[in-house]
Amino acid sequence: MFKTAKFFVFVIAAAFFVGGCGDEPEKLVNKGGSTPCSEFSAQDPDKQRITVTKFLEQERNNDAPPTRDGTVDAAIASIKLMCAAQANPDTPINKADLTGILVPK
Repeated sequence: MFKTAKFFVFVIAAAFFVGGCGDEPEKLVNKGGSTPCSEFSAQDPDKQRITVTKFLEQERNNDAPPTRDGTVDAAIASIKLMCAAQANPDTPINKADLTGILVPK
């Protein structure tokens, strides 16, 4: 009986680990604004959304998360544009700007 209970607990823990629990674990390990452009560009659209949402929350001191998808979508488009033009691919997304196009940061 004890072996069955241990196996059941193991199966539940494995399912939780493999299945995850939404975006929360990703938000905990995601660097947000510190994410380098090269890493951001390699992320899939869902991870880019999480990264940018966390970055915007960091910019607002975690007071109010962006509530409108339009805000996040506009930020993603802007960051993609700036990161594509940066002279240094390791520039964090929170530092990507027009000057980085000409002078590596």
